[in-house]
Amino acid sequence: MEKEQSPSQKKPHHSHELQDCIPVHPLSSKPNVAWIDMQTKENRQTISIPPLLPLSTAIRPDHVRFVCISDTHSMLDKILNKIPPGDVLIHAGDFTYGGGVTEVEKFNEQLGRTQHQHRIVISGNHEDIFSDGGKIYDKNSPKDGPTKTIRPRDLLTNCTYLEDESITIYGIKIYGSPWQPRFGGRAFSLLRGKQLMEKWARIPTETDVLVTHGPPVGHGDLSFYGMTGKRAGCVDLLNVVEQRVKPAFHIFGHIHEGYGLTSNNQGTVFINASTCNAKYRPVNDPIIFDFPLPSGITK
Repeated sequence: MEKEQSPSQKKPHHSHELQDCIPVHPLSSKPNVAWIDMQTKENRQTISIPPLLPLSTAIRPDHVRFVCISDTHSMLDKILNKIPPGDVLIHAGDFTYGGGVTEVEKFNEQLGRTQHQHRIVISGNHEDIFSDGGKIYDKNSPKDGPTKTIRPRDLLTNCTYLEDESITIYGIKIYGSPWQPRFGGRAFSLLRGKQLMEKWARIPTETDVLVTHGPPVGHGDLSFYGMTGKRAGCVDLLNVVEQRVKPAFHIFGHIHEGYGLTSNNQGTVFINASTCNAKYRPVNDPIIFDFPLPSGITK
């Protein structure tokens, strides 16, 4: 039987190869109008569903337990006792509030206290120091030597950080991407249409679990921040998910008030795992699901 690699053997790989092209939706820049059009002409549906599993559900040896959180905003310590055990912990971005080094180091230390074999983290729009591809001062540089620099992602020693990258765990293909439609500025924000589609075109078709910071249109994306009941999700992301990638699960956050689970009529479960509510209070429970172990893979 194929044995699972140790965490040290697992390395994320960048996905620079563009997949089969899906055209930008003509209403990409108007998500509310686009969603109404999709429902009317294309029979798109959003089905609200209850949590897949109670948090107390026992872990099965023939399944991989995923535990999903997002948008903890430097308050991970406040929910550590609420995070259930599992095989893979996924954090879908906005693990900081101000996006500085101290917050990242604090998050990394607290993440190390969780009891999970694997931890997957992506950035969100609050992770400012991650967004420009630059480097930061390494505080461990010798005082009498040259100043060393490191990448911000190197501060995250207690997880695998994905930025437009894939990783395979227990034979399950996971892809992480931090981008979202421009929404109040800050990190990893791009214009709707061509700019974002260039990012979504890199998502491998053979993705089982997709993790993005921002939601697709129509799923967990109704926002009341500076706008009353408007959709903040990405139209083109939904098209890529439904027409090409078709993952079993799509995990995201970003829109706190969209917390919860939905599905479509094509078999994908969409999970807005935002821990904080609209008032930035960490009150939402983690969301868990089980994924069957592929044939020949053991935990």
